[in-house]
Amino acid sequence: MPRSCETLTLDDAKTMLSAAEATATSLGIAYNIAVVDAAGHLLAFIRQDGALIGSIDLAIDKAVTARIFDKSTSDLAALAQSGKPLFGIHQSNAGKVVIFGGGIPVFLDGTIIGAVGTSAGTVEQDIKVAESAIAALGR
Repeated sequence: MPRSCETLTLDDAKTMLSAAEATATSLGIAYNIAVVDAAGHLLAFIRQDGALIGSIDLAIDKAVTARIFDKSTSDLAALAQSGKPLFGIHQSNAGKVVIFGGGIPVFLDGTIIGAVGTSAGTVEQDIKVAESAIAALGR
């Protein structure tokens, strides 16, 4: 019998992107915003007009990082400092691990069902935009 798993849907991702885009607009910053599913694969992405090209991969990689390690990228940043248990983790996974804030896993009943990644502003702004995406799900 095949197993099934909970995951974000495209409709979830659209809801998340809309909320994140509104927050980015309120900050006056053009953002790159990515949503990945439970497997860590890209589900949806937007690049607002004028968003930094260099932030495209950062947004996607933050979302993937949050999903594959089941932690926010800001939490990983603290654990990846010199002398900490995850020092050097950013060099794993072909160098695509991003360890600064803006990537956050999405939970449903204690299970991770995907993640969001944002990039364009300060770390604090990136976290705020990502959190608004998750809050839009009402979970």
